[in-house]
Amino acid sequence: MVKSMPLRSEVNIEETWNLEDLFKTEADYNTAVLELEQMVNAFEVKFKEKITDAATAIEALKGYEAIYAKLVPVGTYTSLAYSTDQTNDEAQMRASKYSSISAKISSKLSFVDSELSALPVDVLEDAMNSSADFKNYLEKLILQKEYQLHPEVEKMLAAFSSTFEGPYDLYNTTKMVDMAFDDFDVNGKKYPLSYVSFEGDWESEPDTDKRRAAFEAFSAKLKDYQHTTAKTYDMHLQTEKTTSDIRGYENIFDYLLFNQEVDKSMHDRQIDLITEELAPHMRKYAKLLQKIHGLDKMTFADLKIPIDPSYEPKITIEESKKYIDDALSIMGDDYIHMVNRSYEERWTDFAQNKGKSTGAFCSSPHGYHPYILISWTGSMEDVFVLAHELGHAGHFYNANRAQNVFNARPSTYFIEAPSTMNEMLVANHLLKNSDDPKFKRWVISSIVSRTYYHNFVTHLLEAAYQRKVYERVDAGGNVNATVLNELKRGVLEDFWGDDVEINEGAELTWMRQPHYYMGLYPYTYSAGLTISTQVSKRVLEEGQPAVDEWLEVLKAGGTKSPAELSKMAGVDITTDKPLRDTIAYIGELIDELVSLTEEIEAAEK
Repeated sequence: MVKSMPLRSEVNIEETWNLEDLFKTEADYNTAVLELEQMVNAFEVKFKEKITDAATAIEALKGYEAIYAKLVPVGTYTSLAYSTDQTNDEAQMRASKYSSISAKISSKLSFVDSELSALPVDVLEDAMNSSADFKNYLEKLILQKEYQLHPEVEKMLAAFSSTFEGPYDLYNTTKMVDMAFDDFDVNGKKYPLSYVSFEGDWESEPDTDKRRAAFEAFSAKLKDYQHTTAKTYDMHLQTEKTTSDIRGYENIFDYLLFNQEVDKSMHDRQIDLITEELAPHMRKYAKLLQKIHGLDKMTFADLKIPIDPSYEPKITIEESKKYIDDALSIMGDDYIHMVNRSYEERWTDFAQNKGKSTGAFCSSPHGYHPYILISWTGSMEDVFVLAHELGHAGHFYNANRAQNVFNARPSTYFIEAPSTMNEMLVANHLLKNSDDPKFKRWVISSIVSRTYYHNFVTHLLEAAYQRKVYERVDAGGNVNATVLNELKRGVLEDFWGDDVEINEGAELTWMRQPHYYMGLYPYTYSAGLTISTQVSKRVLEEGQPAVDEWLEVLKAGGTKSPAELSKMAGVDITTDKPLRDTIAYIGELIDELVSLTEEIEAAEK
């Protein structure tokens, strides 16, 4: 039985994160905001129109770095406090106020990049040679020179930054505040429904009547908000297209991929190869689920059911610690110390409550410890999700200590490799612990249904849909709910073919994903998992040397491109071999699930 969501004030404080590590009191936060504004004003007076050579460039960047050190905890606290309860008026108003302040700060600081970009390349190279701390920042600035606009235009665009973020804020408000789900009925009995309970429980509910009824009720509520949500998304898309055009990018894809340090061929390769070569394997997996559960037909609403619900243990937060410690111990004492601190010092928000952001994420403010958000339901999937987010935490725990604030964050293309690496380590650890066919099938099905389905199917199909949306927008078009529904349904039908019925409501899944407001992000999950699959194989085969190399990759942060970071870990992503190998590996796992199922069924006869 799924319970109704409690209010934030009703949850156990031990299951919430401790934001006092950022600011002890609201007064401390307000003081920090005031000090930040004063610091920015003083910086502007000191450096505006005075960055003229390598020496003043370095001096300005040092001051800029000091401002970032103040800005990071303020921005993080504002965002995290709001994410745990978006119905909270105080958190709403704080977030809105800071958004305006942040826009003013960005506007005032916009002169830094403008004045640096105006300097000759040889002057910027002199600055790089005199201070390695800012080499990475200046190298990227040189590449961006041709897209830099007049200083006054840059200042104006920065002043509107909070307005440009409006669609994402509106999307979250619609989803987490206005959208209230009614109970749904199955055979005369009512069951409570929410975003969190659908994605955390009902979507994988073994009882077919309940699962399909929950899907219908959830989809019906989404449908009520489809036109507002589509208009919100179109506003975001048109802003991106306009920005791409005025900066002089050839197309919107070049604009969105610029900071990822990859070209469109690498983006398209992930989508095209997986769509073509993984689809047959996943259709086989869908048919296996249908056979095991004796379903009359396989629908989109049935794709998340576990292979063996009776073998799905309920796991407490405390029990998850042993699973994760044991699985990640190969990463070394320092890494495990970080994992243990996350439990002991309340880095993670486990609670389920009304108004809390859906899904999971890790925020890793430079100079502070990471924070993880998850809504704990007690399933094995939660252990994989937590391991995933701890992968992000471990990445930036290492990178933030080794690099300054400008050098710590790598390209988005690489960002999901350390997170999915941890999922692979958990799976490999579980597989080593038993030869029992049922246990092995449960573990492998967890890898397929959680790690690979989530990253190689769910997010990949989002990416395929997203590409179609951007192609339309880049050609000068707009989108509405009808267009988005048609595009999403087409992508789902192409992938699943005749083996899965894309039932009514499946086309609305474009409404569920905040990643669409983060540029070309969804495809990076499969890119990251491609890298981590290959690295995890190396760890299994080579042990400590592979681990040591991986830890060096984590420490490198953003000082190297995705291709260079991958090469450090022994993976060449400039070719399609790692991706093809990973797809073949997924196929092998699914074949093993089929064999294990036949073995188990034969033994039970």
